Amino acid sequence: MKANLLLTICLMLLATISKAQEVAYQEYNLDNGLHVILHQDNAAPVVTTSVMYHVGAKDENENKTGFAHFFEHLLFEGTANIERGEWFKIVSSNGGQNNANTTQDRTYYYEVFTSNNLELGLWLESERLMHPVINQIGVDTQKEVVQEERRMRYDNSPYGRWQEQMGINLYKKHPYRWQTIGSLEHLASASLEDFKNFNKTYYVPNNAVLVVAGDIDIATTKKMINDYFGPIPRGEKIQRKTITEDPIAQTIKASYKDPNIQIPAIFAGYRTPKNTDREAYVLDMISTYLSSGKSSKLYKKLVDEEKKAVQVFAFNISQEDYGSYVIGALPLGENSLQDLLNEIDEEIVKLQTDLISEKDYQKIQNKFENQFVNSNSSIAGIANSLARYYLLYDNTDLINSEIEIYRSVTREEIKNVANKYLNPNQRVELQYLPGESTGK
Repeated sequence: MKANLLLTICLMLLATISKAQEVAYQEYNLDNGLHVILHQDNAAPVVTTSVMYHVGAKDENENKTGFAHFFEHLLFEGTANIERGEWFKIVSSNGGQNNANTTQDRTYYYEVFTSNNLELGLWLESERLMHPVINQIGVDTQKEVVQEERRMRYDNSPYGRWQEQMGINLYKKHPYRWQTIGSLEHLASASLEDFKNFNKTYYVPNNAVLVVAGDIDIATTKKMINDYFGPIPRGEKIQRKTITEDPIAQTIKASYKDPNIQIPAIFAGYRTPKNTDREAYVLDMISTYLSSGKSSKLYKKLVDEEKKAVQVFAFNISQEDYGSYVIGALPLGENSLQDLLNEIDEEIVKLQTDLISEKDYQKIQNKFENQFVNSNSSIAGIANSLARYYLLYDNTDLINSEIEIYRSVTREEIKNVANKYLNPNQRVELQYLPGESTGK
């Protein structure tokens, strides 16, 4: 009786938290196709201005990879009205912060200012969109920057190329087979005209969403947006290819040697559904159950109890066309990579055979409730979520309702989805080994 009462109180509390966390917003389109989302929160004098473009590594030509990430850097070089090298000075001298990031599906730019600098943030992003300067000086400068980033994050970093190698083996047709950093050879051989054409194709208002969130007045902000972004001409309609992978029906065994490591690693990678598929949400929960944190099944078993692994890790990569779920481990002592893989499979088979316990199920639910609350705890986080849910999920209101999907997932669904996707014949087994590099 006491347990039931406690559960009821917890559920009521979670419902109250969810209601309190609800994010109010307005959205509309400008005549040029730019989608605008506004979120007003006058609790603190802070505002985030952000633009997300629907262009990532998957939109690149297979012979010209790395362009989307390159533009993440290049579009800070300057504009017709912002001299080269002045962008970051303008932001910092006005007490702001800014950054950008690229995935295989989108590119995101943002500024955070005190709210009296809202107009400055809007001007900066409209300048990036309307008046970018793409010249040989900027291209050559950013080639050096990207080369150094490649060396630091991939080539000279321990385990820096595992994701690259997994992508190569997990995808045979789809552009997800290359990473956002792309090929330095492709960037080196690209012409200035190639970069200008990429900009003209993808950095257009009808391929973007502008989010303004924080201490704003809606009417005033709408007028500023119309003044700064309204005159920007619409771009040509973007033609996107639909590329379908053949199912993996037989285990793909691969290996790669990394001169930067001393301890080998095993990675098991599964191709999973796109981010809008309900089963992708179920796989999120499976990932959390198996390998999220020190209390997860695999960490407790392999690291704490049996002491067969130095570390266990997992990456559930949710993307627009396909997802990737990767489990990995580093052996301790004389334990082999195959030993670790056998132990991982043992836990997956349990998941496929029996329903997880009610206690474990509630634990997973609690983790997603916490994530939901935390994701909407800052203005910058809200701005990012609004842009992402609109652009990649075609449903802005997921910022409020996505938690209901997780809440509705049943233990039976977890078992069924594990049986459908997490089988040895449907995966890549990548042995990541010490030694001289076996590839570029």
